[in-house]
Amino acid sequence: MGRHRREVSPNGGRVFEACKARVAVLPDGDSEELVSKAASLAQTLSLPVCDGGSTNAEQHDFLLLVKERRLELVEDVDGKRGSILVDFCRGAMAYRLHTARGSRQLLARAIGARGACPTVVDATAGLGRDTFLLAHLGCSVTAVERSPVLAELLRDGLARAAAATDADTRSAAGRITLVVADARDTLQKMSDAERPDVVYIDPMYPPRKKLALGKKELRICRSLVGDDPDADQLLNVALGVAHGRVVVKRQRHAPPLAPGRVGGHLGRTVRYDVYRPFTKSREMGK
Repeated sequence: MGRHRREVSPNGGRVFEACKARVAVLPDGDSEELVSKAASLAQTLSLPVCDGGSTNAEQHDFLLLVKERRLELVEDVDGKRGSILVDFCRGAMAYRLHTARGSRQLLARAIGARGACPTVVDATAGLGRDTFLLAHLGCSVTAVERSPVLAELLRDGLARAAAATDADTRSAAGRITLVVADARDTLQKMSDAERPDVVYIDPMYPPRKKLALGKKELRICRSLVGDDPDADQLLNVALGVAHGRVVVKRQRHAPPLAPGRVGGHLGRTVRYDVYRPFTKSREMGK
């Protein structure tokens, strides 16, 4: 098994202000344990606690629902209630992990996972799907997420993965360190010994008018983190920190986040652009 999963809270740095959505915490029941857990979570996130009444609930865009064994983020769209959660043990993510073919994975090739797996900072962890895939491939991953709400969902999913019956799932969870902070601050504070081989960036895709309402995960994430207008700044910081490469995930036909790509890996819907870090360029005399 891998090392124990660590969780790191931000210490100073930039204040995350991209979230304009109104979020409250709601216990899914009136048991003392659930109510206490919801109150503690609300205090940690500096969010109000919703009593579940219809008027109270309507004052918020999302409810962070504290259930007995998991967290869910719930929204109400045109009277239809939907929710998202992080689950690495069941559903689409579990299937993706089960069918992953090691170094043949497009993401694995993009980060250079051949033989020994590199250390990776996933600078835009979000709901952690690529984070967990990288850890499943054998990488030690520092997952950085600046939205405290998304980070709580990810933390909850990692905790359940760490207790899964499947040994590979437990091992992958143990290779992930969760950091709740702005990735620019996290990268800039790293010592030489802490610098990763690879920095992976998956910025929010530009909004599209034809985006289906059914893409609720993307829509909810955008509501919480915005459009990542500072992604180019993050790339610039990453280029000064990574030892080996910086990888940026883009839509297949989207323009590069910045000029200077040295390679790329093209999939059916996405593209992974590879950049040589400044440190690597200096080592090569360029």
